[in-house]
Amino acid sequence: MHISSGRWVYGLMLALLTAVLWGVLPIQLKEVLEVMDPITVTWYRLIVSGSLLLVYLASTRRLPDFRLLGGNGRVLLGVAVLGLIGNYVLYLLGLKVLSPGTTQLVIQVAPILFLLGSVWLFHERFSVGQAMGLAVLIVGFGLFFNQRLHELLTSLGTYTVGVLTVLLAAFVWTFYGLAQKQLLTRWNSMQVMMVIYLACAALLTPWAHPAQVLQLSTLQFWLLVACCLNTLVAYGAFAEALAHWEGSRVSATLAITPLVTFGSVALAAQLWPEHVHPEQINGLAYVGAVLVVLGSAVTAIGPSLMANLRARRATGE
Repeated sequence: MHISSGRWVYGLMLALLTAVLWGVLPIQLKEVLEVMDPITVTWYRLIVSGSLLLVYLASTRRLPDFRLLGGNGRVLLGVAVLGLIGNYVLYLLGLKVLSPGTTQLVIQVAPILFLLGSVWLFHERFSVGQAMGLAVLIVGFGLFFNQRLHELLTSLGTYTVGVLTVLLAAFVWTFYGLAQKQLLTRWNSMQVMMVIYLACAALLTPWAHPAQVLQLSTLQFWLLVACCLNTLVAYGAFAEALAHWEGSRVSATLAITPLVTFGSVALAAQLWPEHVHPEQINGLAYVGAVLVVLGSAVTAIGPSLMANLRARRATGE
């Protein structure tokens, strides 16, 4: 059983770094998608991240041993690969028609679905605190979409299709997350990610158009490089944060990612209005976004909150 190092300040800084990197990622991707298609962007992100991990693991003689997988492990690896491909491509398809802030907020459904999947598959507990957090999250989504709720519920326009596409991206990510959780019993996190990234890139190769990179402007090219490195650095910071801080608290910190996106969009729209457009939402929608973040955080730390409450009651008695 993993025990954190107790260096919670270091863990908090790493979790905040991850939130910032994931928060600005859709803004970077949105600009690159002006020229490149989602499959090609995904291919570049996967091939660069996977190749860098391959070089590192090979240089440290820590390449994964496929004999440790067994039959079930290979099935899990296949599920993880297909789940990650689906998540990456569907997320970008949704991002093409939605704003970065909306896309990042909707994808917050992914960890909730992962939690529910863990409860069903691994028989993990779902506490009262987590149920309260889920309720707050649902109310937050209702407020966030207040301006377009009728459109979402009554028509299948571009906006609705975009939201449904990102929801589907969150759904297939759940399969990836659950499969990866089991694969970590056979390989370490870097070995798992290297194999998944390179396998995903190999499967996407027939549909990728690498030459599209030649059509990018200088700004778009460097944003593509940033997108490729973002995946690797953010995941590394996330994994390291888990080594120094409790997983529930790291997850709660990462719940602020959508707020980072909204803040980054507002700042970028002021600095580079020709490239980034401000979010077209009202004040009630911003309140909803905060509630979604709050609900995600409470859902992540629900068991800890309930345990602390019971401990205080016991002490009081």
